[in-house]
Amino acid sequence: MDHPLFTGQALSRTEGPLKVCGQARYAAEFSLPRMAHAVVVLSTIARGRVRSVDTRSAGQVPGVRAILTPFNAPPLPQGGKAGLSPPAVRALSLLQDPEVHHQGQPVGLVVADTLEQAREAAGRLRYVYDEQPPALDFAAGLSSHPRTPKEAQRQEPDSRRGDLAAGLRASAQVVDQVYTTPIEHHNPLEPHATLAAWDGPQLTLYDATQYVSGVKTAVSKIMGLKAEQVRVVNPYVGGGFGGKGSAWSHVVLAAMAARHVGRPVRLVLERPQMFGPVGNRPHTHQRLVLGADAQGRLQAVRHEAASETSVMEDWLEASALCTRMLYACDHVETSHRLVPLNIATPTFMRAPGEATGLYALESAMDEMAHALRIDPVELRLRNHADQDQHKHKPYSSKSLRECYRAGAERFGWARRDPRPGSMRDGRWQVGWGMATATYPTNRSGAEALARFLPDGSAVVQSGTQDLGTGTYTIMTQVAADALGVPVGRVRFELGDTDLPKAPVSGGSQTAASVAPAVRQACEALRARVVAMAVADPHSPLHGQPPEAVTIEDGWLRPRTQPGQGEPIAAVLARHGGTPVEARAESSPGDERERYAMHAFGAVYAEVRVDRDLGEIRVPRIVGAYGIGRLLNEKTGRSQLMGGIVWGVGMALMEETRRDPRTGRHVNANLADYHVPVNADIGEIDILVVPERDEFVNPLGAKGIGEIGITGVAGAVANAVFHATGRRVRDLPITLDKLL
Repeated sequence: MDHPLFTGQALSRTEGPLKVCGQARYAAEFSLPRMAHAVVVLSTIARGRVRSVDTRSAGQVPGVRAILTPFNAPPLPQGGKAGLSPPAVRALSLLQDPEVHHQGQPVGLVVADTLEQAREAAGRLRYVYDEQPPALDFAAGLSSHPRTPKEAQRQEPDSRRGDLAAGLRASAQVVDQVYTTPIEHHNPLEPHATLAAWDGPQLTLYDATQYVSGVKTAVSKIMGLKAEQVRVVNPYVGGGFGGKGSAWSHVVLAAMAARHVGRPVRLVLERPQMFGPVGNRPHTHQRLVLGADAQGRLQAVRHEAASETSVMEDWLEASALCTRMLYACDHVETSHRLVPLNIATPTFMRAPGEATGLYALESAMDEMAHALRIDPVELRLRNHADQDQHKHKPYSSKSLRECYRAGAERFGWARRDPRPGSMRDGRWQVGWGMATATYPTNRSGAEALARFLPDGSAVVQSGTQDLGTGTYTIMTQVAADALGVPVGRVRFELGDTDLPKAPVSGGSQTAASVAPAVRQACEALRARVVAMAVADPHSPLHGQPPEAVTIEDGWLRPRTQPGQGEPIAAVLARHGGTPVEARAESSPGDERERYAMHAFGAVYAEVRVDRDLGEIRVPRIVGAYGIGRLLNEKTGRSQLMGGIVWGVGMALMEETRRDPRTGRHVNANLADYHVPVNADIGEIDILVVPERDEFVNPLGAKGIGEIGITGVAGAVANAVFHATGRRVRDLPITLDKLL
């Protein structure tokens, strides 16, 4: 890329017209001849085993093709155990035995000619259970038998540096509080869906997933197939947020059913089933102990994080990891514990660990600022970490100080009266709060292919995913610049395991991983075409050194004579008029061994609380972020804004309520599970501070899909305290907790 024309520009989504016109096909919208429909049946107990299933009435429903239960389901190799680790697959329930481990576990599947027939038959099934008392009491489990996980996102679950007791003794002020976050469910607009079709031994899955390659690997392993026998297709995702990062039970069940009935089978989870066997953010219980001297400099930090997991497998919400690196302190201890319960296995949910952990840490920092009568921004500046003290590494780049400054200036923070309850506007109590945001910068290996077509246009491919984050668009921009052609002449293709392999679209790593591979493949293709031209006696570029030739707007030109040259199509025409292509694989080097890599930000929130009713409104939020190079100003800001909206929901609304007796989710619908709507969101102002990072990846781009949610719940909670003088330490902050 000589002079990038498109990368970073605020281009509208390349796939936008298809979505607006209803032509973008999602997993549940694919249809095949002779397709049948499946409905999964979920358990109504939390622990026990299925004693029997009465299928007589269900079998009388017209159109029913199969009823699969733990007593007649096709056996799978190794009982359906894949021997893989997340995110590719989780502990699945595939009707291989009658054991029930949680409410909402798949215990049956009905296949019929129509969806209505399958639903009717599923409703007629009668299950008899041998029920056992379930473990559902988190508090009891935490006090009696918490267990230490094996790891915390590839780190040790516990950490210690310095002498915590000595640090506390040297502290003039100590904050010691417990903060909790509730169960939350992803609830993307598009539910989980799979269409499975067999062609002899070949299986094709149209699956709503964030990881087409992971589904391919998982399903082939579970079903005893060779990897090349499975193809996974998913061109569009209607929201994933981490919940679609793994292959869940319904994916394999659809494949089993399709093979059993000998026709394609579509399985779409109903909205209440989205609260069942497809993961969620778990409940967390976090104790924060902060010790600081009279000037506010941290002397000791202790973060004890505990969360729930299932009895089937361990999954950890690693809430204490941020505490290890965010602030400068010589005496720091962190720990993670798990409480196994008869619940569905939790999973990744936007910024897993960071979103929950920063709520607790940033609330505790605000409590320290209030106790010491130090401005919350100033307290954070006094404890700014110039290097990662946990990993003993410098940061590849860090613009947090500038984020604090720019965000405070835009927000008008200098006008804040520090006294809680002092700012009023009629019946509204006004509060201003802030918090730090951070998320690790991740990168994995990825592959890409670039191809010039005979007309000079280009097709670029990588088997990645677009969750609505703008992947189609930013990869088109990167490719256009690397190839030297207009964006309108580039078509980017993704969402298919027949394409070059790419990692999971999770951990905010897609742009950082796939874009370097795309650029590398396009640069290789560009070099190949230039080489063809300079070696061609019929080309006006013949004999030119390759480095003296540039490609701009689809034309090859000598750098010293920009008025001469020829179009790419002319070069290809003289070489048989066939496509020319190049492939590339891009992988991280040893950068992570030398540097700590994070994106950072500062969030400022204003809330208004009705002094009589406790109603909370959030009229404005300012977020300032240091995220390296922004590959698309428009889609990037949308990503950050979406994270902030979710952070408001986390702070004030989202909570899955579980019946402590049965383990059943009692608000498993979008009427009772509250998420923000337009009327709940005020002005959101996004600032991206200039930041150059030469180490995170060749484009200098840090992932932004998750940092937007981090810090928001803490900023809102701190603003509520500033408005009311009441500290709510249990999310969500609802009016009853204020009254």
